[in-house]
Amino acid sequence: MLVRLDPSLSTPLFQQLAASIRAQIAAGDLAPGDRLPGARELAASLDVNVHTILRGYGVLRDEGLLEVRRSRGAVVTGQASRVAGSDLAALTTAVEEVRDLARRLGLSLDELLDLIRKGYQT
Repeated sequence: MLVRLDPSLSTPLFQQLAASIRAQIAAGDLAPGDRLPGARELAASLDVNVHTILRGYGVLRDEGLLEVRRSRGAVVTGQASRVAGSDLAALTTAVEEVRDLARRLGLSLDELLDLIRKGYQT
């Protein structure tokens, strides 16, 4: 599992962690039953506070993507593939709609990417 956190972003680190894991589930890199690193281990490797990791794991637990137990650690749930799949399908549909609108407006790919980058940073 590869997680990158960027402290220079305005997005809190625990949200960046949750988004990174969510994206890996959606991409199929993490599957139901996969065990995530322990909070202390991951915190040490990312050089962040263990509470940051626990809060990120907690967000995913509340979404039904992780099961978090003190003795077992964090495990990807069976519900994760269904939830991530529907989210990914919705995102794919939205991307297709944006692409079609950009083409109708005559925007180049670079212009569209610039708009997305600007919108993503806010």
